[in-house]
Amino acid sequence: MSLQDWLDENKISPHKTTSKEIQNLFKVIDRDIADAGVAGVSADRRFATAYNAALQLATVALLASGYRVTASKGHHFVTISSLQFTMGKTAVPRANYLNVCRQTRNKTDYDRAGVTEEQEVEELLAEVVQFRTDVLTWLKQHHTQFSI
Repeated sequence: MSLQDWLDENKISPHKTTSKEIQNLFKVIDRDIADAGVAGVSADRRFATAYNAALQLATVALLASGYRVTASKGHHFVTISSLQFTMGKTAVPRANYLNVCRQTRNKTDYDRAGVTEEQEVEELLAEVVQFRTDVLTWLKQHHTQFSI
């Protein structure tokens, strides 16, 4: 699979983002990181919120690279998997991990409560905080017009 394959399949489309769009997504990301750290909220909800922050970070990378995901089934998978093409092959382990988290999040949102352990929340939250740093560094190196 490649970005061109996804273009051909209409899973992504060309998109010209703006600094404002990127800044707005970082506001969502920062809110979700903060909310995922709130004690007293269920582990399932904290996990889903941390996952959303990760999804938005992957969205930032895709938008900065000139694409957006079209509204279709599997858009979370495409957004996360696109990291290997936007941020490079070194992002493959992160994309693999986040796709496992996507499946966990799907269970918590659609199937049943009590799926997530506190340890999983802490692990994902730490990953998201590092991912945020990595995206900011990547933007400064590859897309300076969007650096925050």
